[in-house]
Amino acid sequence: MSVRTRFSVLLLAALAAACAQAPPVPEPKEPPPAPPPPVVEAPPPCPIIQAASCAAADCSGIEVIGETCTHVVLPGESLIEMARNHDLGFNEIEDANPGLDAFVPTVGALVVLPTSWIVPRAAAPGRVVVNLSEMRLFQFPKKPGPTTTFPVGIGSEGWLTPTGTFQVIQKQVNPPWYPPASIRKEEPDLPAMVPPGPDNPLGTHALRLSKGSILIHGTDRPFGVGRKASHGCLRLYPEDITILFTQVPVGAEVRIVREPVKIGVRAGRVFVEVHRDDESGLDPVAEARKLIAKRKLTGSIDPEKLAAALREMRGYPVDVTSDRV
Repeated sequence: MSVRTRFSVLLLAALAAACAQAPPVPEPKEPPPAPPPPVVEAPPPCPIIQAASCAAADCSGIEVIGETCTHVVLPGESLIEMARNHDLGFNEIEDANPGLDAFVPTVGALVVLPTSWIVPRAAAPGRVVVNLSEMRLFQFPKKPGPTTTFPVGIGSEGWLTPTGTFQVIQKQVNPPWYPPASIRKEEPDLPAMVPPGPDNPLGTHALRLSKGSILIHGTDRPFGVGRKASHGCLRLYPEDITILFTQVPVGAEVRIVREPVKIGVRAGRVFVEVHRDDESGLDPVAEARKLIAKRKLTGSIDPEKLAAALREMRGYPVDVTSDRV
């Protein structure tokens, strides 16, 4: 064997030994499994207030009823469903939760359910009050008892629900609907009469007012509650109109008002409730100052809390009491 051959053999042997001593190449690792989605625990249930009580036998003189509640968004929930589940109008839950998508709110987000209200100034025993500014109806019993309140849909632009004092002149179960000429002009395919049934826009019950064709009625389109969606009538959820129908007699007074700013006192604390209502023509700041001065509450108010409530217009009672000692 030549020197050159022996050198080649030794070199190959050395390389083989080196390869044998080299650390093994690690096999590629699988990526770690993705963490499981966060578990969102359901909070304690909020009150479902279809007949909002002041929690007393006699609610007369009580200015703030109900309690504002919170709810954590669970997978698959929407604000629209939450509104109906807690007898709120769409406007109420939207104004109380600015920044949240009404259809796909963020899972785990905290939602304010505005299940508290300041009683309108137009309240009186035996009277039904509809505050267009907040799209809500209040029914005050003649005898001591709870105040009842429901969200409503109201007239849209060009069909504004009128304000004023009216009476209930007729009550109907399963009412037929006779579209007025003005509506049939817009929708010429409408029949002269829509019979009772699931497609009747009046729903199952109706209360006719002493003002032309204005009704308080149910609806086949519950998503319109808490919206400006009617031709002037007042729409209630199907489950609400049946309650109101039994409580309000023929001849009852109905006062339709616009009160975009309300002031109330409960347990020595001052609350303000502010709603967005361009049709009212009122300056919310000036209106709040006027109402506070009239109640002689100026010294009890924290100016910064009041300014925030007027700026945010959340649509539910906000405590603006001064905590100065």
